Amino acid sequence: MLNTLTTWRRTESDGESPGQALPRKRHARSWVAYAALACASPMLASSAPNRTLNITGAAFRCITEMTRVRHFYVDNLAGNLQGTLAVANSASGGAYPVGSVLQLVPTEAMVKREKGFSPATNDWEFFALDVDKDGTRILSRGFVEVNNRFGGNCFACHIKARPQWDLVCDNSHGCDPIPITRAMSGALQRTDPRCKSQEPVSAADAEALKQLGEVVKGIQAANAAKH
Repeated sequence: MLNTLTTWRRTESDGESPGQALPRKRHARSWVAYAALACASPMLASSAPNRTLNITGAAFRCITEMTRVRHFYVDNLAGNLQGTLAVANSASGGAYPVGSVLQLVPTEAMVKREKGFSPATNDWEFFALDVDKDGTRILSRGFVEVNNRFGGNCFACHIKARPQWDLVCDNSHGCDPIPITRAMSGALQRTDPRCKSQEPVSAADAEALKQLGEVVKGIQAANAAKH
């Protein structure tokens, strides 16, 4: 899902299935370098609403306007934010309610769909997003078949989470580690271009984004060597 340090090419319409401050312009698009490295990663069951979620790009907003839980952000498209928070904050896990949205970075999301929508993925739908100052466009979406731009399969990563975590990855949930530090994901969150009120990029975030760029270069080189 990544084109290093550049914005994504838009390929699908919305409706289809602490230091010295640095100038923001210099780093305005650096955050997109994360997108290929992890599929939205950061648990009291609730009743599903009697309606089908209509998910377009408009469903996704500035990540820091969502509700923060530890190092990731959550929302609920069905209006049941408290249900989502109850599971996200549970020490023992649980099933997320319908409408739950989980995001670690602005360009990836997972949304809990209606019961029975996709049994193989515990009803989670995975999204790759293109974001800019004008909003969000859905690049790709789906279930077991969704891959990132480096060919990594989202479901293959999340299925390794232990059953009580409802396919949600975290440092201790059983998923393979990703080569991204919390400083890097935090920098991506704080530089989401959809957010209207932002401070200049801090020196710490600028350094994290620089390090992220080096990680991406390494992955690209490794992939190129395979071909």
